[in-house]
Amino acid sequence: MAVAVIRRQDRVLIARRPDHVHQGGLLEFPGGKVEPGESVQHALIREIAEETGLDVPAQSLRPLIGIRHDYGDKRVFLDVWGTTDGVLGEPEGREGQMVSWRTVEELRDEDFPAANRPIIRALRLPEQYSITGAFRSVSSGLERLECQLCAHRPAMILLRAPWLDAIAYADFARRASQLCQHFGTSLMLHGRADLPDGVSAAGIHLSWEQARHLSERPVPAHQWFAVSCHNETEIAKATQLDADFVTLGPVAPTLSHPGASTLGWRRFQELVMAAKVPVFALGGMANGHLEQARVRGAQGIAGIGNWW
Repeated sequence: MAVAVIRRQDRVLIARRPDHVHQGGLLEFPGGKVEPGESVQHALIREIAEETGLDVPAQSLRPLIGIRHDYGDKRVFLDVWGTTDGVLGEPEGREGQMVSWRTVEELRDEDFPAANRPIIRALRLPEQYSITGAFRSVSSGLERLECQLCAHRPAMILLRAPWLDAIAYADFARRASQLCQHFGTSLMLHGRADLPDGVSAAGIHLSWEQARHLSERPVPAHQWFAVSCHNETEIAKATQLDADFVTLGPVAPTLSHPGASTLGWRRFQELVMAAKVPVFALGGMANGHLEQARVRGAQGIAGIGNWW
């Protein structure tokens, strides 16, 4: 099934499924079946024109996420593409369906089929997930963080500092959260299943070794929950824990983990295509790898060296 996420400024085009079809009455991102001999892009252009009257230029489409989901009575694969540039016309429900523009903040999981819900996650996540690197002390780390926040303005960062003890990390996190609020950056805390007192953070990111011992999601739905993964077993466990996204790697050699075995792009793509959650490529990533990761179905790239 080809699915289109059509964005216009800060809004996304949403349709309502007919009552008589599978998952009828719920909202969805528009799209339809790919006909034999038809590319996904051409299928989307045709389906969007037939359903809404919009003209979608082929060159504006880019892969967003691939989702496999088993409803019990039906299995689906959603090949999701996004577009923000050059869509012409005003949408109308040409098949009698309701269509409307909604902000990403208005999209609620319970209004959509379960297979659509990772798309909402992908829309809320940035393309680059920045991770803090080495520093000598909390004060020097904060100075470096402020400098890099000012220079790069990342949308989301992971505050990684495994060499700090719990007390020092909590202090670092409290002060870092104030900096992140000032720069409008979402802050993820690393390596713990709770938020320290006084810390305003978007969520937590656990290593595989920490996540593997959990039996349920450790934070409420309004907070992000991420897991570092390296293979399909770990991705499956993260999905079972209802993780919002995962990092997957190392894709390529890294300075932070010299000598570690790497996935390579081919294996990375295979794992991404089987994943049910947004995936960030991790390991040896530079800004120039973003498009390469996106073409392979990733949410984007994560790393230290490309910003720290």
